[in-house]
Amino acid sequence: MTTSREAQSRPGAGPGDGFLVDVFPQIRRADAGAVLISEWDAGGPEGQRAVLDGVARAWAQTPLPAGFLSRVLFAGTDGRSVLNYAQWTSEAAHREFVRTEDTGLSARIAAVLDGVGDVGNSGPGRFRLYRSMLPQGEPETPGCVVRVAFRTTGHDAARGLVDGLLERVGELQQGDGGIASHFHISEDGGRVVNYSEWTDPESHERELGTRLRRRGEVRSFIDGLPGVEPVGFRRYAAPRGLVRV
Repeated sequence: MTTSREAQSRPGAGPGDGFLVDVFPQIRRADAGAVLISEWDAGGPEGQRAVLDGVARAWAQTPLPAGFLSRVLFAGTDGRSVLNYAQWTSEAAHREFVRTEDTGLSARIAAVLDGVGDVGNSGPGRFRLYRSMLPQGEPETPGCVVRVAFRTTGHDAARGLVDGLLERVGELQQGDGGIASHFHISEDGGRVVNYSEWTDPESHERELGTRLRRRGEVRSFIDGLPGVEPVGFRRYAAPRGLVRV
């Protein structure tokens, strides 16, 4: 993981002071009222590096409003995927930035993605953090993020999935190497994304063979829920981006 450091830039040439660079975001920060999540398939390691470098550079060159809290990209351990996780103080703050932004940010990002090829960019989905499984003790710095996603038929099904899981396994993160799990529900209730923090990818892999194994209690509960469809997981590491202090 890249060591955190203060962003350095000339006034007006980028975000300036007050940001940490290339660190994991604070998922439960109190001022985060809106979350944007998207994923890209860059085709392979070369495309993955190009997306990470190009998009991170585009944001680093952009003056950012007070409503911006973080935007962090992660490299998939599969060597091709990229996860984008962003926090804003509110949906209104992000929509206003999109409406009035005239720094060329959108064009710079589009040029990066077009240069890589078909990365499946459909724009970020809007989410709210709903509930979390918290660390057992003093929280560790993550070394890996696991994105677990579900399609749901609405807010009731989405909340039923999260509430039922926490009722069964508790509100403290389980598993050797597990740090925390943060369940996000999309604006339209059609998706649940669990942003799960682990010490390393190997810890999550071991957990899949034990408590999260097929036909175990957790998987059996999920498979029996109406209106819920699991759509898999991906592991990510190596954060790139900006986090407001």
